[in-house]
Amino acid sequence: MGLEYPEMKQNKALEPMGYECLLSCTRLLTRVLTGIYDNELRAFGLKATQLNLLAVVARIGPVRRIDIGKRLHLDPSTLTRNLKIMLTNGWIKEITDGEDGRGSPLQVTTKGRDLLHQIVPSWQKAQDRTQRLIGDNGATLLRKLAGNMHE
Repeated sequence: MGLEYPEMKQNKALEPMGYECLLSCTRLLTRVLTGIYDNELRAFGLKATQLNLLAVVARIGPVRRIDIGKRLHLDPSTLTRNLKIMLTNGWIKEITDGEDGRGSPLQVTTKGRDLLHQIVPSWQKAQDRTQRLIGDNGATLLRKLAGNMHE
């Protein structure tokens, strides 16, 4: 697979980077799982990352951007880019609270809530496919690991 570099073959210390690196394994898994969800959500004009944000705003909103970023461990530029799409589509809205506009809380709109309800069957298909792919033990482990990130 791929190009072979003789100097790399000679350095056995590099082998674990390719086969055992936890970050590489996690990123591969993330790309595969994101693809499953993105495929199911495509018909709704939504990506898995945006669905995650929309669900958080619907579940805990009104909520400030900074709190969403902290909760989901997202950098400000990624968060801003995805929220802008959701604001433009009318799935969420800003609420004026008397403070400066940068900290205005976000809230899901009726349109956003309707979209979430429409998505449920497609999300469930992606969820079931993912469950089959990673198995019960894998799903339990992922939930446990993610839960540890909130502590």
